[in-house]
Amino acid sequence: MPISASSTNHIVSVKNLSFSRGTRKIFDDISLSIPRGKITAIMGPSGTGKTTLLKLIGGQLSPHAGQIHVDGQNVHKLKTKDLYNLRKRMGMLFQSGALLTDMTVYDNVAFPLREHTHLPESMIRSLVLMKLQAVGLRGARDLMPSELSGGMARRVALARAIALDPLMIMYDEPFTGQDPISMGALVHLIKSLNNTLGLTSIIVSHDVHETAAIADYIYVLSEGKIVGQGTPQQLADSDSAWVKQFMNGEADGPVHFHYPAKDYLDDLLAAK
Repeated sequence: MPISASSTNHIVSVKNLSFSRGTRKIFDDISLSIPRGKITAIMGPSGTGKTTLLKLIGGQLSPHAGQIHVDGQNVHKLKTKDLYNLRKRMGMLFQSGALLTDMTVYDNVAFPLREHTHLPESMIRSLVLMKLQAVGLRGARDLMPSELSGGMARRVALARAIALDPLMIMYDEPFTGQDPISMGALVHLIKSLNNTLGLTSIIVSHDVHETAAIADYIYVLSEGKIVGQGTPQQLADSDSAWVKQFMNGEADGPVHFHYPAKDYLDDLLAAK
């Protein structure tokens, strides 16, 4: 059954959202909810607006219609100061990691604490080491980002994302470009941190196997609409041709292998 958007147990509620870029409609009157304390995945092929949805939730973009509430607050009605305060409660793991290249691992994780709190440096040190310990990289605190592997950089970025003890974390394609070991570590971290810290996680991804292994609920997007939703098992059992094609990685189906073109034989003969 779809998750009710009206429940107080939901930290994010998206109602009748529409958003376009020029003449291209990214979202066409969609509604969805993110439950507290759970891992919710937003999935779909590249270009379906998954990252755009995170930007709308975070208030970097404004919808053309509809509303987005985070922790009971209408994101796009907030004053600038209130929006910034709300964003402090949202952790974000960018696809690239987005580490500050001229700072050590330690200083990258300390950065949000120094910017947004008045804690003494001794307490910041304890918190930074605690966050790095949680992601298994306390021993790498003096390294520069250029000295890290891709998987290590993503884990440092995760430590930074939880530095301010947010209510929720948004993950933008966390598994992209990772080797199997790094991917396995990230899958474990996302699940364990969500449970241990009582977080709410939103994962944007097109990596079906890894995401389905840890998600409590999945929304599948295509052409501006939600074409499927449910638990991983419900989607695996879905009768929807579109959901089957995406979840099973089939080359052809509702999303065609061939770009629209005139008849192949006619095209060949036209040259003669």
